[in-house]
Amino acid sequence: MSFFYERFLGGKNGAYGFIILAVLILIVLPLTLDLFRLNLIGKYLTYAFAAVSLVLLWGYGGILSLGQGVFFGLGGYAMAMFLKLEASDPENTAIQSTPGIPDFMDWNQLTELPWFWVPFEHLWVAILAILVVPAVFAFIIGYSMFKRRVGGVYFAIITQVIAVILTVLIVGQQGYTGGINGITDLRTLNGWDIRVDSAKYILYFVNAILLLSVICISRFVLTSKFGRLLLAMKDKEDRVRFSGYDVSNFKIFIFCLSAVIAAIGGAMFTLQVGFMSPSFVGIVPSIEMVIFAAVGGRMSLIGVVYGTLIVNLGKTTFSETFPEVWLFLMGGLFIAVVMFFPNGLAGIYEKYASKIGFLKRFQDSGNKPAGAAALEEKAKSQGAE
Repeated sequence: MSFFYERFLGGKNGAYGFIILAVLILIVLPLTLDLFRLNLIGKYLTYAFAAVSLVLLWGYGGILSLGQGVFFGLGGYAMAMFLKLEASDPENTAIQSTPGIPDFMDWNQLTELPWFWVPFEHLWVAILAILVVPAVFAFIIGYSMFKRRVGGVYFAIITQVIAVILTVLIVGQQGYTGGINGITDLRTLNGWDIRVDSAKYILYFVNAILLLSVICISRFVLTSKFGRLLLAMKDKEDRVRFSGYDVSNFKIFIFCLSAVIAAIGGAMFTLQVGFMSPSFVGIVPSIEMVIFAAVGGRMSLIGVVYGTLIVNLGKTTFSETFPEVWLFLMGGLFIAVVMFFPNGLAGIYEKYASKIGFLKRFQDSGNKPAGAAALEEKAKSQGAE
């Protein structure tokens, strides 16, 4: 039990933060919000997977990726392909020229299902693809760059370019990917209608529990020897390398792990929202994910979840209330956080939590600092003599 407490929750402070977050998203929000707003929060929580992945990659690894949307999209498209094939059975597509294939393929005059779509008729293949495809793709990118010691701003720019290339590829291959509209009209998961209210509630809780599980796994990684080496590598990479460790292998591993976590979020987004499009793959969503991490605190697994919720709630509120200037308000909010709170929401919490801890010790010593209390006792004893 103590092993789980220390390694998966991060000790006393980590356990408190985890429990508060769990109570908030599993009890408070479902009891206080209507289904529409709760579904909106569920969508925001899918983005939090990408933010958590950036804590591992950017916060502790010192590797800024501006292409996390790529992995988010790969996971989302893998799930969407299975759901679309299930919704495209011959009975539902009887009016098409070629029944039994997705509607966008029929519109683009395809007469049979492409070979790479065929395995996605099985759910287990889709789940395996969500975990394996992003990891393999990240391994190829990471191996080709980290082994050549490409990092810093160059890595960030390359990942951004990859996001652009993948977006253009998805849009250009409309007959195979659905193009700019993406993959829509997703209905059932193994015969279970995901559009009804009860399904939306269930998917919200599945999404929330998966996010909490990912946070625990990430905490385990960061509290292990690997996590300590990762942090040392971030601060003094050459020293870690001269100690006999292959720094590139550490970077490749954490990049692959962060890719899988972001992909799980993308898959849950597809289930939660009911579609997937290239607008969630490119530069803009990738940069927004970095903003979520920066606002929440890139060194805090719990903080980035709050950062994701606050930024997206602000985005929704500003766009509804001030439709003409909401982008400027969002930009101002981000600039203010970076300028005045460089460690994000987690930094603010740590600052005031430390003050509260100091006040508690202050009160325990009779509302006086320990040194002052000791001097007072000494003075009293001297007076008595």
